[in-house]
Amino acid sequence: MIYTVTFNPAIDYVVHMSDELKPGMTNRTTKEECYFGGKGINVSTILMNLGIENTALGFVAGFTGDAIEQSVKGKGIIADFIHLKEGISRINVKIKSDEETEVNAQGPAISQEALDELFTKIDRIQNDDTLILAGSIPNTLPSDIYERILSRLESQGKKALVVVDATKDLLKKVLKYHPFLIKPNNHELGEMFDVVLTSDDEIELYAKKLQEMGARNVLISMAGDGSMLITEDGQRFRLGVPKGKVKNSVGAGDSMVAGFIAGYMESGNYETALKMGTASGSATAFSDDLASGEAIRDLYKTL
Repeated sequence: MIYTVTFNPAIDYVVHMSDELKPGMTNRTTKEECYFGGKGINVSTILMNLGIENTALGFVAGFTGDAIEQSVKGKGIIADFIHLKEGISRINVKIKSDEETEVNAQGPAISQEALDELFTKIDRIQNDDTLILAGSIPNTLPSDIYERILSRLESQGKKALVVVDATKDLLKKVLKYHPFLIKPNNHELGEMFDVVLTSDDEIELYAKKLQEMGARNVLISMAGDGSMLITEDGQRFRLGVPKGKVKNSVGAGDSMVAGFIAGYMESGNYETALKMGTASGSATAFSDDLASGEAIRDLYKTL
């Protein structure tokens, strides 16, 4: 089983305006949309769209949490969320006018009791399972929560595949637990070492530094310049992006992670995994929402 964890899921309320946003005045929209997610849920959605059963873990609260849970279940994903007793799950407002403005909510407080419940669920993970941790940690949780989870698995002798999609110190601190896959983008990779990366060879060099620190496979996304994979056995794979019109950047990185894992699960081959990851990330970028399985597989054929 594949498990994803979303600590702070949200409803994204997207409003479109024909005119520029005028602070301090009443503004009118031309269109509104609602999307249910969070990085882990995005990964779960793409996995499910590719036909791979998975379980979404995390915390939800209030009527917004109920809506998020129903949306997840409606996609065929196994929803195993912890229901918090107080607060509501986040509503993030995305205003799209001549410029894009975002107002992201904090989210509900997560008690130690709820956190212990999450640990109990994670204790059920077996050696042949996969755990995907994605995104930043809300300030209502301990800053070392990723480390606590991976330390717990290690102390139990669990050999599950672990994927971590995080940045900077949050990522660095979990490398000692030897995650199967990490996915910084090229700018994040440079920031981790206070350098600006300008070539493929430099990107490979610093990706290998992360491997020296414990990472097994390093997947580097580079937006319109494609992606690179440095594998645990020393191979370097480089792939460009398929042709298409970019409509949406939200969830593209999560889609890449999901596609990579789906491709690896289906083939056991790193190059195939990279192609499926690239196809998934690009298909979402070319879509209004997270990509369908059909759109992903059609793009995969072009790579």
